[in-house]
Amino acid sequence: MLDFQFGSRSYRRCDGLTRRQSLHLGATSLFAGLTLPKLLRAEEANRTDGRRDAKAKSCLFIFLEGGPPQQDMWDPKPDAPAEIRGPFQPISTALPGVIFTEHCRNCAKIANKFSVVRSHSHTDNGHSTGYHYVMTGHRPTFADGEYPVPTNELFPSLGSIVARELGNTPTRSVIEAGTQTPTAQNLRAVPPYINLPQPMSAGGPGFFGAEYAPFVIEADPSQPDFEVRDLGQVDGISGQRAELRQRLLSGLEGTRPRTGRAAAMSTYYEKARDLITSPAARKAFHIQSESAAVRESYGMTQIGQSALLGRRLIEAGCRFVGIDAPGWDVHFNCFPSLAGDLIPPADKAFAALITDLEQRGLLESTLVVMMGEMGRTPRVNAQAGRDHWSMAQCILFAGGGVKPGQIIGSTDHQAAYPTSDPVSVSDLLRTIHTLLGIDADKEYPDPLGRPVPLVNGGKVIPGLLI
Repeated sequence: MLDFQFGSRSYRRCDGLTRRQSLHLGATSLFAGLTLPKLLRAEEANRTDGRRDAKAKSCLFIFLEGGPPQQDMWDPKPDAPAEIRGPFQPISTALPGVIFTEHCRNCAKIANKFSVVRSHSHTDNGHSTGYHYVMTGHRPTFADGEYPVPTNELFPSLGSIVARELGNTPTRSVIEAGTQTPTAQNLRAVPPYINLPQPMSAGGPGFFGAEYAPFVIEADPSQPDFEVRDLGQVDGISGQRAELRQRLLSGLEGTRPRTGRAAAMSTYYEKARDLITSPAARKAFHIQSESAAVRESYGMTQIGQSALLGRRLIEAGCRFVGIDAPGWDVHFNCFPSLAGDLIPPADKAFAALITDLEQRGLLESTLVVMMGEMGRTPRVNAQAGRDHWSMAQCILFAGGGVKPGQIIGSTDHQAAYPTSDPVSVSDLLRTIHTLLGIDADKEYPDPLGRPVPLVNGGKVIPGLLI
């Protein structure tokens, strides 16, 4: 049993489970058998990059777990009755005629730099089931609320697909130097798929295997003592002692030829050691090296510093960074939490990320997506909260071939149902694949040998791509 323990704050969802409880994972779940050697073996297997031309080289995916309320953020309905529109006031944005709510001030100022899809809609109203559906494109076979929370043991998640199809990308220093054929060490600064500050509960590799599971940073980067423990030395083992052990191992292995699986695993353990001792990897994860001004621009919050660390990892060559931001399951007295703990930190983090990527020349090559597994009910309930509502929700897109300054789709006067340009889960995933240059129709055999396409149907969201 793997028992993942995260940061100091627990968020309880409506099923009674905290994030801490829901991530007690069995030995056959999404992280079973994940080791750095297997992760690096996946890199080696994907040296051939058959991707089509695409602006996006990587994706930073911010998941607002629990369901952000569309009408209280990016799709306000100021003319609706109070029990529908809520207490937040509308504000103008950088786009003429487009309004957000008052707690999305930072995003409002740069609304011309990203696009909002207001008409994403599906019919799964569960947290774990909706999460699974959005991340894999397949409806789950389990019921919402099961404990332990089932994971996507069959179908691979979006991040795992990106890791398999694209592998690693050269670090920015390599790109700037004009290196045409980066070395393995340059490609291996960081793994191709990373989750932070905890696992995405539906972010596993499915039948792709543990090689394509995420490298998980199990710590809150906003904390003063933040560090990535997997990159540190083992307590009591000095660098000199580790080197002596490696020499002893090499001497033992040199006494007999290594063939087959033994030879392969030996190679990947060597690569794992290289990553653990890599100065480039330690530098990428060392968020403390950022200036105080940059860190404050993102906000000294979990989602803010996770977004900043995500930018550093993208810059270092990661292909897919998945940020899990919990706490959005607001059934009771929701508006104080939304106004204080949830909307402003997410708003600040997203706006700072887009601005920072643009200033660093990385926005064009980095696709940024922010969404949840569902929206919230149009009508405020008797407990002054909003309940599950998957029939309408907003998705923010930026960079990586996205046409900025677009409002795509619309909802009715209650933000309850799409009234134009409805977008399905398959549409969402096909669009992301296309932006990354991945053939969404490519098939892989499942464990029974049946061909499974990366995306089952869907269309590219009209008007979103440049």
